[in-house]
Amino acid sequence: MESISMVLESKDGTIAVASAFPGHQEAVQDRDQKFLSRAVEEAYNGVNCGDGGPFGAVVVWNDEVIVSCHNMVLKHTDPTAHAEVTAIREACKKLKRIELSDCEMYASCEPCPMCFGAVHLSRIKRLVYGAKAEAAIAIGFDAFIADALRGTAHYQKAHLEIKRADGNVAVIAEQVFEKTKEKFRMY
Repeated sequence: MESISMVLESKDGTIAVASAFPGHQEAVQDRDQKFLSRAVEEAYNGVNCGDGGPFGAVVVWNDEVIVSCHNMVLKHTDPTAHAEVTAIREACKKLKRIELSDCEMYASCEPCPMCFGAVHLSRIKRLVYGAKAEAAIAIGFDAFIADALRGTAHYQKAHLEIKRADGNVAVIAEQVFEKTKEKFRMY
């Protein structure tokens, strides 16, 4: 079977390589639907059992779902226990590592900035999501999420003061990185 590779450049300058052998796009679409459907099932599960909001996420490794999680904010009384963060935590435990560059994530909804940050920090290679953030906003979730994702944020809506410390304490905090660089390596 002959395969043709195309290099595609988007308006924002990102580059992707697309393989164009017959049936490739359909196969990718079917695979994405399968795993995204599992994330949507998790969203329903989480609401039905009262664990949290209608959000689900799965982490896929070697074409296999290794974790399937839903929002656990209410169950754990933890505002950071979003489906994506929970899935990343569980995947890291299961694989016994903090770097998931050979994994993909399927999320029922567009990730919030915290979850997107977690996806980025875990080095997940591919993220596929279903609903846009506006679907969550329509039922009462904070519009700050979409604003932040789209670069239109009005951070003052959060009524949160963000300030860098003054004086010696800031210098002391920065020294932690220099003083521990030989003892601690991320990757």
